[in-house]
This record gives sequence, structure tokens and C-alpha cells, in this order.
Amino acid sequence: MGEIKVSEQEIINALCLHIADKRQISPHEVEIELMFDDDYGFSAEAHVSGRKQILITANIIEALRFWLDTEMGMDPFAAGVELVLDDHEGIIAFIR
Repeated sequence: MGEIKVSEQEIINALCLHIADKRQISPHEVEIELMFDDDYGFSAEAHVSGRKQILITANIIEALRFWLDTEMGMDPFAAGVELVLDDHEGIIAFIR
């Protein structure tokens, strides 16, 4: 497997799918905002049914592994996942 670049929108989609699967709701009911902080690193804010949930880097990587398995048909544990803050593309991920 070569390197795969995952766009910011694909990361958001992965988080929506993962949260929806866990809560047994439609992915359209989940809103996500990705964030980066110099002190805390990568995180996301999820809004579901009027409630806010803060997701840490490990949650984002877990969602990307779920996405790799369910949407891409890849072994989620054979891949290394690296989140990157890009000046032009925002928050992206590299799957190796």
C-alpha cells in the first residue's frame, strides 16, 4: 500500500460516519469542526442532537481507521495514520 492523502473534508466525513455508527443515527445528524492548537494539538468539536462533544487526536485517528475499514475496504490496523496541519489544505492526514 502506498501513501494516501486524506483531505480535511474526508476527515470530517470519517468522523461523522464513526459517530453516527456509535450512536445509531444518520451521519447527516452530526456536525464536525476540526481544530488545531499549538499546546493541545489536533481536536474536533462534534455537535449531535444539540449536544457538544470534544474529540481528541486519538478519537480522530479511531474514526479514520473506521473509515478505512468500512469505506475503503482496507485493514485499518495495518496503516499508520499521521495528522498534519497544512498551510493551504487545512488539517489533512497521511495513511501509510
